[in-house]
Amino acid sequence: MSVTAQSVWNNCLEFIKDNIQPQAYKTWFEPIVAVKLTDKALSIQVPSKFFYEWLEEHYVKILKVALTKELGDKAKLVYIIKMENTYGNKQPFTEKIPSSNRGALKSQDIDVPLNNKSPELRNPFVIPGIRNVKIESQLNPNYSFENFLEGDSNRLARSAGLAVAAKPGGTSFNPLLIFGGVGLGKTHLAHAIGVDIKDKYPEKTVLYISAEKFTQQYIDSVKKNNRNDFIHFYQLIDVLIIDDVQFLSGKTGTQDVFFHIFNHLHQNGKQVILTSDKAPVDMQDIEQRLLSRFKWGLSAELQNPDFETRVSILKNKLYRDGVDMPDDIIDYVAKNIKSNVRELEGAIISLIAQSSFNKKEITLDLARVIVEKFVKNTKREVSIDYIQKVVSDYFQMDIDTLQSKTRKRHIVQARQLAMFFAKKFTKASLASIGSQIGKRDHATVLHACKTVDNLSSTDKQFRKYVEDISKKLSV
Repeated sequence: MSVTAQSVWNNCLEFIKDNIQPQAYKTWFEPIVAVKLTDKALSIQVPSKFFYEWLEEHYVKILKVALTKELGDKAKLVYIIKMENTYGNKQPFTEKIPSSNRGALKSQDIDVPLNNKSPELRNPFVIPGIRNVKIESQLNPNYSFENFLEGDSNRLARSAGLAVAAKPGGTSFNPLLIFGGVGLGKTHLAHAIGVDIKDKYPEKTVLYISAEKFTQQYIDSVKKNNRNDFIHFYQLIDVLIIDDVQFLSGKTGTQDVFFHIFNHLHQNGKQVILTSDKAPVDMQDIEQRLLSRFKWGLSAELQNPDFETRVSILKNKLYRDGVDMPDDIIDYVAKNIKSNVRELEGAIISLIAQSSFNKKEITLDLARVIVEKFVKNTKREVSIDYIQKVVSDYFQMDIDTLQSKTRKRHIVQARQLAMFFAKKFTKASLASIGSQIGKRDHATVLHACKTVDNLSSTDKQFRKYVEDISKKLSV
């Protein structure tokens, strides 16, 4: 009996099937196609680069064992990735096991037919009974790059947004995930990218939707037994913008359908833009396969604006509203409201309103009254700098010592407590917390949080530290 690529691969699959979960086998091995066998090298075709990376990360050992059983110690596995880039060129990608050298493969790629696009698809945005083939973008034209002012806190995200708008689906920023706390401009920037793309590429289908609405549409499609139509509708989109993607947490059905839509769009050179209140590494109850995709492109954080950016935002707001205001009042508002852009603009609107309604001149005294009320009525968000100061004072050390590289036990514990409370009281990502507390990475912050949790339950003295500092930060 002659040995063929298919027979070798079938034997490998039998072995793999016996050693992994059925769902994992169905997801990651059933789609693979055996292409050819040359000497001791088996070539297999996988659907995407992500698929290849997932196999390499999670199943390389079992693949190696299975192949060695069939072809001996000199066995090699060659991946052929069938992907279409934005210019329509086929780009095969190869990798050999155990060697990590990559090279061009001169074998013929196997074409993977795209899903047929039916003209009778139901549009989830259309009222039942009304035919409308046009897909409205759902974008707000008032959110533009012109009124999204650049500063150190948002430069990376804004620059990436401009790059995506100039060449949607044609940059390495796919998906582009914009994350950050409340009121920092995530939704504004997402709309601005969409508006700019529609302006530059009127023929492209751009769609903005909140994750909450997407979920509701999916639930409706299941109830009405037209899930496939729902999926096919979203596969028609050229630029898909999903706001507050963290809302998908725990919703396995919606995550599954979004997984397939994302896969199709990405493999066909379409652009995906996501916003979230946290970084992928901090998202809870989101499937690993989706998180891996979120990390595939660029994750750009929006941070609290610095003083100069806050002043620019206020001046821009006043200019657009046609209001003059002395610089000392603008500076006072900018110095005292640091949490986010939404609250900053809210305070200036309140100041203008009070002046207008009560026919009072806008003075520094009026600004003090308004800002004091505004700050008092707004839930205070504790900053990482403030947390470091409270922890340092509690342990009677300076902040430089807290952030130092020393491994002295009491200093390490103080640093770990600062990281723990930064994660508890702020919306900053683990990477951002680590960066601000001694230039550590996100893994160090994660370890610190676990250590504090463990010590709190086993060490009475340490538990008192946690309780005391928590009270100081909650005041």
